[in-house]
Amino acid sequence: MKCPFCGSNDTDVIDSREVEDRNSIRRRRECEDCGKRFTTYEHIDVGDITVIKRDNTRQSFDRNKILNGIIKACERRPVSRDRMEAIVDKMERRIRAKGTKEISSRQIGDMLVKELFKLDPVAYIRFASVYNDFKSPAEFTAVLKLFKKSTKRKSR
Repeated sequence: MKCPFCGSNDTDVIDSREVEDRNSIRRRRECEDCGKRFTTYEHIDVGDITVIKRDNTRQSFDRNKILNGIIKACERRPVSRDRMEAIVDKMERRIRAKGTKEISSRQIGDMLVKELFKLDPVAYIRFASVYNDFKSPAEFTAVLKLFKKSTKRKSR
């Protein structure tokens, strides 16, 4: 494993453990050259899933793209990185459980919107505004009204 600080290939695994409720292993590593420590995660790769984009182009499924979208939506919000990664893990499990080799980016986006709705209202609005390509304040207002209705139903 290459050190993210100095680029050396000489790193040692200090600690290794399964991540709870995930199909991954967390490894704590130390660089032999610069002495800095970092964490890596190994995920099970059970085959490629192809994502069909809106323009009908295809690309390999990349869980990091989902994580990056969540990170942007949750910027300066009280949401831990562990919770963000748990959402990505949950979504990946659901996608793989379908047993299909292809999924549309729209299906992935719909799943993510639902998860963000449960996670944090501001993150949900941020992501929904980009995902749905809002063009006017009226579109924001409509989504806010839906969100308020839903939260009122939950509190009853």
